[in-house]
Parts: sequence; structure tokens; C-alpha cells
Amino acid sequence: MPIYNKLVRDLIPEVIEKNRKKCSTRILAPEQLLGAIKLKMQEEAFEFKEAKGQKDALEELADVLELVHAALDVYNVSFQELEQVRLAKKEKRGGFSEGIYLLEVEDD
Repeated sequence: MPIYNKLVRDLIPEVIEKNRKKCSTRILAPEQLLGAIKLKMQEEAFEFKEAKGQKDALEELADVLELVHAALDVYNVSFQELEQVRLAKKEKRGGFSEGIYLLEVEDD
């Protein structure tokens, strides 16, 4: 039996059981959940990096966004509050839409 030891979407145990398989799960304590979200975020970001086409990339981005929402729940922060932080950073330092790739910075 494969061992996964990772955070999965809420309905995955039902999907597994519908395929006539058994699985074991546990509910993470609140203090464990944020760490599991961070690990899963790395996994999904890597899968986004490796995605070959737009459809696959969008699927992975949807997973990342779902994890963002889960992290916001842990922090008890709304998506609107996060959006305010994003816009403030964009106003101060810009976004990423221009594709600027920093090569080097001269030291004094």
C-alpha cells in the first residue's frame, strides 16, 4: 500500500472509496495545518513549473489558489485583505507583468 503523508483535497477520500479502495486519513491539528499547506504549495508550484500546456498549467494554478485560500483561513484573513496587500506591494515595487529579468547589480 503506497504511503502518501500529505495534505489532499477534502473529497479525495471519497474519490478513493468510489474506486473501491481503502485509505486512512487523519485531521490535522490547527498548528500542523499551515506547515502542511506550505509543503503542498511547494508541490503544486513545482507541478506548475513542469506543466506542458495551458490546460495543465491552469489546473496547477487553481491548486495553488485553493491553497492560498486555505492559508488565509488559517490566518483568519479575507481574500480582500490579501488583495489589498498585493496592490500595496504592486504600487510600491511594481508587478511582474513586464517580464523584467535582473541580471546583476554593481557593488560599490
